[in-house]
Amino acid sequence: MIWPALLPWVALTGHTLVNALLLRRVPRATEVTERVAVLLPLRDEAARVTPCLKALLGQRGVSRMEIYVLDDGSTDGTAEVVTSVAGSRVRLLTGAPLPAGWLGKPHACAQLAAAARDSDVLVFVDADVVLAPDAVAGAVTALRSAGVTLLSPYPRIVGAGRLVQPLLQWSWLTFLPVRVMERSPRPSLAAAGGQWLVTDRAGYERAGGHAAVRDDVLEDIGLARAVKRAGGRIALADGSRTAVCRMYDTWGELADGYGKSLWASFGSPFGAASVVVLLLVLYALPPVAAAVFAAAGWASGAAVALTAYLIGVLGRVIAAAATGGRTWPDPLAQPLSIVLFAGLVVRSFARRRRGQLSWRGRAV
Repeated sequence: MIWPALLPWVALTGHTLVNALLLRRVPRATEVTERVAVLLPLRDEAARVTPCLKALLGQRGVSRMEIYVLDDGSTDGTAEVVTSVAGSRVRLLTGAPLPAGWLGKPHACAQLAAAARDSDVLVFVDADVVLAPDAVAGAVTALRSAGVTLLSPYPRIVGAGRLVQPLLQWSWLTFLPVRVMERSPRPSLAAAGGQWLVTDRAGYERAGGHAAVRDDVLEDIGLARAVKRAGGRIALADGSRTAVCRMYDTWGELADGYGKSLWASFGSPFGAASVVVLLLVLYALPPVAAAVFAAAGWASGAAVALTAYLIGVLGRVIAAAATGGRTWPDPLAQPLSIVLFAGLVVRSFARRRRGQLSWRGRAV
């Protein structure tokens, strides 16, 4: 019997299903009376900040909310766009020069948090995120109901990269025990997405704020780990019903965006190689093996390999359904998605070795 060979695929897709069922959701139509600061860091975002700003200005359900916007050395007229759209309804800050030892986004976020010193809750939002009118109130409610210091509500991802972008949500639903992560004090067991983060102000300060991750390319995950080191708790939530994020418009933008940070996602080149090989074996190899076995006349082997592929596809379908993604036909391309992801990992390490990594005109 060779059917027990399917156990890894069954176990991983089963884990995806369990996580999808247990995943926290951002509630709708809630009321919040705490002092909430929405913090928006901007650098050369004139072309896409308007929808984000209009959505922030249209928030409801938060009786005491202030919006802080920081222009971090933009050269495309970002500040002028903010003023024309929002006027005096936001507090527009001019970013200070980048100090030695800091990366741009942590420095911008640290300045915003310092400006919002009287707030109880900090809500960090990227310019490519558009929130539903009740999103901020719902996210703050989810933060408090979960009893955590930091909540990462994951928005629905749109735009370029239909074959690669869904791997973000699928990966943590498949490989990360979400509720165990919430309870565990281990900083190594942490996940977060920097597009939209909600944090208790006091807990954020105990963790050292963004100063604790000043040189971290993955400042979102770094902040989650800092919170855990300070004794706080973190949680993930599905925010796909209340937020949309258009991260990239072209494949080139996606490749550059992934390139600046993928190398830092695995701990070491060996760790990256191990993960990539495992993914290729589990999710790219089965359809190839099925074809080879069928051509060789080994029907049972071909059936097992084809079933492994289909179970992997089912995992993608479950993850997409749980996070607002495309449930069909995109999951059928899971093997190609994994191959493209592997290529992006290799490219990221190669560009880092050659000193070619940059973002928004700054070296990484």
